[in-house]
Amino acid sequence: MNIEYEEFDTIEDIFMYMTSAAPPMKNTMPINSYKNYVMSFIPLSPSTGDTYLMIYASGSLDPGIYEFDVASKSYKKVEAIERADKVYFISLTPKRNTIADTAIENL
Repeated sequence: MNIEYEEFDTIEDIFMYMTSAAPPMKNTMPINSYKNYVMSFIPLSPSTGDTYLMIYASGSLDPGIYEFDVASKSYKKVEAIERADKVYFISLTPKRNTIADTAIENL
């Protein structure tokens, strides 16, 4: 497994990247808060699953739904996905993530 890295200064920067890289019809995206990093993995070789891009920043988020406003570059935790003009992230905190463990070890 090969992992490429893209580090950001803030969680908001990760949300901006993910918002711009997502298909227009998709308004919810999962992210991981794991071992003091907020991260997302994007497969760079979908057919083989051998290479991933890890987008990350130091920090943590509680599990739940986060509403992100692109214009103000801000996010807040919400109870439900309600607005079509916002982008939502689902923050998950896995008990174990072997891809993340390997990526973090090689940072």
